[in-house]
Amino acid sequence: MKKLGIVLLLLIYSNCLAQKTVEDQRVWFAYTGQYKVSEKWGYHIEAQFRLDNELQQNLQNLFRIGGIYYLSPYKNISGGYALVNTYSASLDKFYRENRFWQQYQFNKKWNENKNTIIHRFRLEQRWVEQLATENTTNYQNRFRYLNRNLFHIANIRSSNEEIYAVVQDEVFLNLGDNKINSKVIDQNRFLIGLGLNYNNNIRLELGYMNQFVTSSSGNDVMNHTVSVSLLQNLDLQKH
Repeated sequence: MKKLGIVLLLLIYSNCLAQKTVEDQRVWFAYTGQYKVSEKWGYHIEAQFRLDNELQQNLQNLFRIGGIYYLSPYKNISGGYALVNTYSASLDKFYRENRFWQQYQFNKKWNENKNTIIHRFRLEQRWVEQLATENTTNYQNRFRYLNRNLFHIANIRSSNEEIYAVVQDEVFLNLGDNKINSKVIDQNRFLIGLGLNYNNNIRLELGYMNQFVTSSSGNDVMNHTVSVSLLQNLDLQKH
């Protein structure tokens, strides 16, 4: 798995050198909730709001819902629907994307259960609205792999509260022939930050994300992004 990650990163950054890259700044706010309602079943709710660095222009909103099936305490499969609205600066309009997704995720603890590594594999089927042509959409299949690492730093007041570091990378790969982006590597997101964990139920994370987005028709884009995330993992069986 480590060798695969190294190869993917080398491909990404060699692509960066091959084409002109435009840099910009962003601020992302995200909420992710996973709610377990029985021993095997749960549901997923997610909302993201992505703005410019002055918090004046809404650039993209994402809403994701889905169902979760727990294979074990450390493994699950899930799937659902996402609605994405993205701002087009050239047309001064938002265009819509309807998306279905399926994923497999497993977690592993190490270093006396203080640290966690998370692997997430996701498939997406995307229908993206074309503003230039009314009532038309382009279709694309995409694969995403996320490698997320949580490193324990210190406890606060009790063992149920901790400060931790986050290091993660997610690569997006386009599958097959499509009209949205003909390049194999669609984008890459590298994030480093700090988090506050309360009772393993609520996490607040603040970090820096480097988002590199490729383009088959123009310049590639590198967004320097401040990322603010609230994550909940609640077992509703206890309530």
